[in-house]
Amino acid sequence: MTDQTASQPSSKHGSLLAVDARTKKRNAAETRFKAYGIGALLIGLFFLVTLLTAIVSNGSTAFSQTYISLDVTLNAEKLDPNGTGDRDEIAKVTTLGYTQIIAEAVANTMAANEIESPLPAGALPLMVSASAAAQIRDTVLADPSLVGQTVTFNVLASSRVDGYLKGRVTRESLARDRNLGPPHLDIVDQMLDAGVVEKRWNLAFITGADASESRPEQAGIGVSMLGSFFMMLVVLFLSLPIGVAASIYLEEFAPQNKFTDFIEVNISNLAAVPSIVFGILGLAIFIQIMHLPQSAPLVGGLVLTLMTLPTIIISTRASLKSVPPSIRDAALGVGASKMQSVFHHVLPLAMPGILTGTIIGLAQALGETAPLLLIGMVGFIASNYPDGLASGFLDPNSAMPAQIYEWAKRADPAYYERAWGGIIVLLVFLMTMNIIAILLRRRFERRW
Repeated sequence: MTDQTASQPSSKHGSLLAVDARTKKRNAAETRFKAYGIGALLIGLFFLVTLLTAIVSNGSTAFSQTYISLDVTLNAEKLDPNGTGDRDEIAKVTTLGYTQIIAEAVANTMAANEIESPLPAGALPLMVSASAAAQIRDTVLADPSLVGQTVTFNVLASSRVDGYLKGRVTRESLARDRNLGPPHLDIVDQMLDAGVVEKRWNLAFITGADASESRPEQAGIGVSMLGSFFMMLVVLFLSLPIGVAASIYLEEFAPQNKFTDFIEVNISNLAAVPSIVFGILGLAIFIQIMHLPQSAPLVGGLVLTLMTLPTIIISTRASLKSVPPSIRDAALGVGASKMQSVFHHVLPLAMPGILTGTIIGLAQALGETAPLLLIGMVGFIASNYPDGLASGFLDPNSAMPAQIYEWAKRADPAYYERAWGGIIVLLVFLMTMNIIAILLRRRFERRW
């Protein structure tokens, strides 16, 4: 053998190891494409971070609330003039009868903390929420023996006072306000220094009910959350079995003819129909024809079921198609029937995709507002918790998206704050459902 000198391969266009102009151009195009992709990803992340920052910064204040500590003297001459101590007699005093008691309590609390006021005594209760009278009255009716005593109550401050401490209300904006003025804020500052006024964690926002325009500081989203929960139960127990059964039939058993082609095309079209159309359909069929109770979570669940079914059917069929045909052939080859091959082999393998599609469909339904508004599920009806399971489905209620919409269109800025806070709660629900979908997918995922 003889050693041969290694030489560079060459051609008439030059060396194969040298980067020519066309290769440089192709590499540059690939680099630009990667840069475009990274840029698009960074832009998407920027807008996502901006959105989340706006939601958290505007809505986090809804989870705290301003309270005023008052030593309230429950005047027996006003609450129980006959001195009977009978609850029914005390109940005859309405919340208006407690207004003077609250005014005296504010004045006494200011005097005890050496807080001077240029305002008349009648203007002092404007710093206190309109719900304070009902709170004190309910406490007295629960324990009539308190009449004649001095009891310390932690009552809600008015929305203007709460907004001032949160930076939402300024002295300039109150100069034209007929409810509260800058002198009230001077008193609030002194009360804050004395420890009479403080901000606390507002659990009532999560567990409470909607409130009227006169007491936005008392509004909560709890009842609407329960309405959404009952609606999601209806959607889950109707859309999952119906959607999966329809998908299995169309994908595994239905003959390929014009009729099934027509059904498949219409299912795809229904997935793109605006949600408000389903709301009109629900209003016409479930309320006007079937006479089901208006604004009930049952009706809302039925409407959202119709809207969610196309999504579940499409995702389920895609999951069934992803199972290799060899699985079906192997099952049939060892003697399994068509139904056995589907339910014992194909369906378990497709289950992760089915569960994921179902939960994503439920999450989409949870965020819908337009169809619920058309069947009457507006926010202000979410004022009381249902008495039981049946009333949870049949009594008028609202849902979180409808409640948020209702708050956003009200005039008081405190409701706007609560609308942002409601969005945070709704996003937590949606993120939870998506996390559950991921966990279920990993739990049931099988590889072949």
